[in-house]
Amino acid sequence: MTKILHIVASPRGDASQSTKLAEAYIEAATQADPSVTVDTLELWQEDLPEFDGDKAAAKMTFFGVGEMGATQQSAWDQIVGITARFTDADVYVMSVPMWNCGIPYKLKHYIDIITQPGLLFGFDPEDGYSGLLEGKKAVVFYTAGVWAPGAPQKYGSDFHSEYLSWWLDFVGIKEISNVRFQPSLLTPDPEGDRTAALREAVGLVKETA
Repeated sequence: MTKILHIVASPRGDASQSTKLAEAYIEAATQADPSVTVDTLELWQEDLPEFDGDKAAAKMTFFGVGEMGATQQSAWDQIVGITARFTDADVYVMSVPMWNCGIPYKLKHYIDIITQPGLLFGFDPEDGYSGLLEGKKAVVFYTAGVWAPGAPQKYGSDFHSEYLSWWLDFVGIKEISNVRFQPSLLTPDPEGDRTAALREAVGLVKETA
């Protein structure tokens, strides 16, 4: 049984273009395989903890800095609990609008909480970093109002998909599919482009099955 974790990075609810694309994919996936389960993580509704000094101190013990005392262990246990929801999934469906050429800060906050040694990555002084998530898949839906691949720099830069693609690879997710609805505003045919993106989203179900 496949478990999808839908990570919603937009606060716009039903008005979110990236979420609509992700939901079209999920609907097609569940119709194709009724055994698929879906866990939706609405980042704007989650009470995500600050990655404060105790959590940072707990993290550094994995690199040989300091000791894991009771306070640090309690802070680390909170991180482990949040990360378990992520690692429990088989497929990550992510709806990610572009904000100021990057990802929404709620998604960055979540990434900074769960990207921890021994949980999502390993480290060796000689070999460097290694991702710990094997056999996982990611399907990412990118939207942007005016930016598009190949657009002049006056319309922005891509610290959006470039960063997220790097992070997914960093934690060990190698099978990544992307759908772009970019731009969603500065286009002569927004409805046509939206329809094409929705068609691509649904078509991915067969490709990623």
